[in-house]
Amino acid sequence: MANQFWLLLIISFVSVVALSSPANGLSVSYRNKRLPRFPRYTFQNRTRIKPFLHEYRYETKFFSQQLDHFSFADLPKFPQRYLINSDHWLGASALAPIFLYCGNEGDIEWFATNSGFIWEIAPKFGALLVFPEHRYYGESMPYGSREEAYKNATTLSYLTTEQALADFAVFVTDLKRNLSAEASPVVLFGGSYGGMLAAWMRLKYPHIAIGALASSAPILQFEDIVPPESFYDIASNDFKRESSSCFNTIKDSWDAIITEGQKENGLQKLAKTFHFCRVLNSTDDLSDWLDSAYSYLAMVDYPYSADFMMPLPGHPIKEVCRKIDGASGDASILDRIYAGVSVYYNYTGKVDCFELDDDPHGLDGWNWQACTEMVMPMSSSQENSMFPADDFNYSSYKKDCWNTFRVNPRPRWVTTELGGHDIGTTLKSFGSNIIFSNGLLDPWSGGSVLKNLSDTIVALVTKEGAHHLDLRPSTPQDPEWLVEQREAEIRLIHGWIQTYRLEKEAKFSSLKSSS
Repeated sequence: MANQFWLLLIISFVSVVALSSPANGLSVSYRNKRLPRFPRYTFQNRTRIKPFLHEYRYETKFFSQQLDHFSFADLPKFPQRYLINSDHWLGASALAPIFLYCGNEGDIEWFATNSGFIWEIAPKFGALLVFPEHRYYGESMPYGSREEAYKNATTLSYLTTEQALADFAVFVTDLKRNLSAEASPVVLFGGSYGGMLAAWMRLKYPHIAIGALASSAPILQFEDIVPPESFYDIASNDFKRESSSCFNTIKDSWDAIITEGQKENGLQKLAKTFHFCRVLNSTDDLSDWLDSAYSYLAMVDYPYSADFMMPLPGHPIKEVCRKIDGASGDASILDRIYAGVSVYYNYTGKVDCFELDDDPHGLDGWNWQACTEMVMPMSSSQENSMFPADDFNYSSYKKDCWNTFRVNPRPRWVTTELGGHDIGTTLKSFGSNIIFSNGLLDPWSGGSVLKNLSDTIVALVTKEGAHHLDLRPSTPQDPEWLVEQREAEIRLIHGWIQTYRLEKEAKFSSLKSSS
């Protein structure tokens, strides 16, 4: 498919790098590049989180959810999975809060186990924790199965942000009623696409939740709000700040790949150089694989070792550039690139070869969302980007969406439904109690809110932070700036809850005195 369509997807927004572990190698399936790249749940993620599930105690339950909240058609309901922990909840009588994580585009267990901050502050607030899963992901499948849910444009038509937000609103309202906790305040949390949902839910359902922590939430990455080059420019600068020679080597490698691929047996030689288990179909396969790795490295350039997308060392881009720059003098440019990218794909050294399993259908939930309403224009500039130069072309994008799903995108719908243009004036006038937290190493920070919009619409920005780092579990290696960022978030959330309780108490006292 044309590069313009794939410029927009990868999430929770990813050119999905779905990973599994066959007996003789690491299987990597991914979509073409140039689609919004959010961290995505994969089979390998599932394998890696299992040993850590015991660290977080929760019950897994299902809620019977409406398929369509905006019509009265008699449609079948579907089971929406949610995780719940009440170990520290002080109960409804204490007006103890409910912390709700807005599920992303993937299995909710993956997001729950990578959101340690919420678990760690629950005892401090006496909070109930709930993690509802996003419809059409994980085990929350309409129509009884993934196969039926993803069957065609008609069955997929209920996969929208509006329906997902309504799911969360209906779910938590019913939960509070069942717990006789109608008066308990709800605080929303979310990272990446989940952060977008948290911010949007606070704006769209202000009576449901008293505030939202929206981490790495690019709510401005839509038509004509921010430059479409911002993602790839920031990702490129993350490499350039470590090493200009590393940046230039990567920038020059794309032409080297094409040149090598055009030679006799060139694709076979490329497959051998990069240790693929089979011959490449085209040089695009390799370029997309590299594009995906560099983009994710920029997102998870954490200051300590982590196992979020892949097992990686602390400051992984620094390590990638060390490998590229430190290769032997007779190493070719492609040998250098392989040495560097192996930090991402094979840091453990356990993979013998990489097997590319490209799904030609692309019938992935996030691809559908990007082809309908989550149209997030992305380009790569010739001057500032180390990635191949590429301009967003909506006509090509629209054509590819039609060829894939038989659907036409609505590029202005998100900003019509949820806002985005002149965000400062809008949120200052109509919004409150939202924290937009961002790290400037994160490529998605270019589409996020980076300055305070009012006393209660607050931006917490860290120069060295990466993709929703603040939501991850604390570690002894946390730098001071990260500790301070989380402390600021705790203070703001505490203030929301205190204000809410004081208003409730004042209202109760007023009613009591009038009676």
